[in-house]
Amino acid sequence: MVVIRLSRGGAKARPFFNIVVADKRDRRDGRFIERIGFYNPIAAEGEESIRIAQDRLTYWKGVGAQSSPTVDRLLKQTAKKTA
Repeated sequence: MVVIRLSRGGAKARPFFNIVVADKRDRRDGRFIERIGFYNPIAAEGEESIRIAQDRLTYWKGVGAQSSPTVDRLLKQTAKKTA
């Protein structure tokens, strides 16, 4: 099964997450198929905190990829900000 989830990066106490499409059996920070965005939970006021390639997200969901609950929550937050 293919999933859309977060992959952690950054330093200790300074998290940064890539939003990736990966096989469910692979480790959280391991191999992935495609990077479709990022999430920076500690972004400063003027910085971009989340970016997702909507066309790639639509494609992967169309071919059956499941998104994690955290990614679903982030997508709803982004839709609320833009609406």
